[in-house]
Amino acid sequence: MSLFEGITFANPAMFWLLLGLPLLPAWFIWRRKKRQGSLVVSTLGGLQQLKPAYPILRYAGLVLRMLAVALLIVVLARPQSALSWEDSTTEGIDIVIATDISGSMLSEDLKPNRLEAGKDIAMEFIKGRPYDRIGLVVFSGESFTQCPLTIDHDVLINLFGDISNGMIRDGTAIGMGLATAVNRLKESDAKSKVVILLTDGSNTTGSVAPVTAAEIAQQFNIRVYTVGVGTKGYAPYPVQTPFGVQYQQVPVTIDEEALTKIADLTGGKYFRATDNEKLKEIYAQIDQLEKAKIAVTHYQQKTERFFPFGLAALLLLLMDFALRHTVLKGALT
Repeated sequence: MSLFEGITFANPAMFWLLLGLPLLPAWFIWRRKKRQGSLVVSTLGGLQQLKPAYPILRYAGLVLRMLAVALLIVVLARPQSALSWEDSTTEGIDIVIATDISGSMLSEDLKPNRLEAGKDIAMEFIKGRPYDRIGLVVFSGESFTQCPLTIDHDVLINLFGDISNGMIRDGTAIGMGLATAVNRLKESDAKSKVVILLTDGSNTTGSVAPVTAAEIAQQFNIRVYTVGVGTKGYAPYPVQTPFGVQYQQVPVTIDEEALTKIADLTGGKYFRATDNEKLKEIYAQIDQLEKAKIAVTHYQQKTERFFPFGLAALLLLLMDFALRHTVLKGALT
């Protein structure tokens, strides 16, 4: 781990002083020459055997002082460690995804089929909205809440993955699916309340008509985005036979008029998804239409970290002092 990892400096301009460090050895050489004296002798014969004691240590004091000065400059730059965190708050969007799980959702004009494609793309949508409360309603011949509004998206995604055709009796109760979703949102105090209603057919059963459910949603200021899933014309539908799975071409009968009316009544929008890419684009559009402003407050706590550098500088100066008054005592240092 680096000594300076996670460290910031309050006075980084002080590092310009490091450019003056080369002046220290220059001053040392000048001072040494100035303090040197001269002695005239008749012969050097008797002095040739004399050698300076500890020649390497003669420069040790200079090195120690230069390192100490460098560390003192770091101290003047005021190294600090910063502990930071943030509080995130959102104005709030509550979303309920109401998805059709009737038998016709097994048609394979979307891959691997309408139901699985819708699940996969919706789960990606959920992952991209970490600050929203999201719930899940499923409907076929009747409807129920698979997951209430929650911020725990891991749980929601697990429950989303568990839905399958056959969980409830078959049929297409669009009105009941929307009414259940509205019931989950009506008590919400979120700034924006949204239902994403996905189906591939027309209302064939249920005690609540789709337009009636839309009128209830309107009263509670709930916006409904409706998505019709399926190609235009005919779609391949798997049928189990004694000879294995056979495919029949079945007509696609989406009640676009009713879905458009639901969206218009509630201030939402109707979309048609004819393939996987189109469905991804629809969720991306809804994602952009329903954005809440997130206010983020940053907090930062700083701690001074100059002490280790100052202590190291003091130790180096003490080592220099000890050398000059012991081993190098009397030498020019």
